[in-house]
Amino acid sequence: MKTIKKQILSILACVAFALVSGMAYAQNTNSETTTQRKGFIFEFVVGGGIISIEDSAGIQTFDKSQGTFVFPDLKFGYMLNERLAITASLPGNIYEFQDNDRNFGAFIPSLQYWVKDRWWIHGGIGLAIDSPALYDIKDDVNDDWNFGCAVMASTGYEIYKKKNFALNVQSKLVLGRTSLDGDAHRDAVIFNVGLGFSWL
Repeated sequence: MKTIKKQILSILACVAFALVSGMAYAQNTNSETTTQRKGFIFEFVVGGGIISIEDSAGIQTFDKSQGTFVFPDLKFGYMLNERLAITASLPGNIYEFQDNDRNFGAFIPSLQYWVKDRWWIHGGIGLAIDSPALYDIKDDVNDDWNFGCAVMASTGYEIYKKKNFALNVQSKLVLGRTSLDGDAHRDAVIFNVGLGFSWL
């Protein structure tokens, strides 16, 4: 039963990601580039989403998803040309585990490509990080840091642009696994929707 629910959650996240991508693509049929993108880029995102956590030890399962807010969600990068950027993305979500707040995030080297003037896609693979929320660290209770692997895919549509600033709506899917003590592991599926503030 857990496997079926896990597959359903993954399929729903992929369908939602595809729908947002399709809507963004349909909104702009003009292939002309109106923005000169060059140099360094920086972005931070505010928003929310859902996170599902499962431990191989059976403490937490995918049967229960949590609503969450995005924290932190940063992106740094450099434009290789007007449509392609190499970036380092830092997605992260706060979740509750055994009455403590924790952060499941990642450090992901990635690429961002503008398919149209306002619509971009973004993805990569990197380091998953499961850590205590900085405001909820307790000695010998909520102080463990776990590391592993994560993959990320996102898409966004720039709803406002002025000079080197862009405001976008975006969705993001992150799949990650971290190693725990005692040969256990923790899996996470994260789907977020947010508002991105970009300087490029």
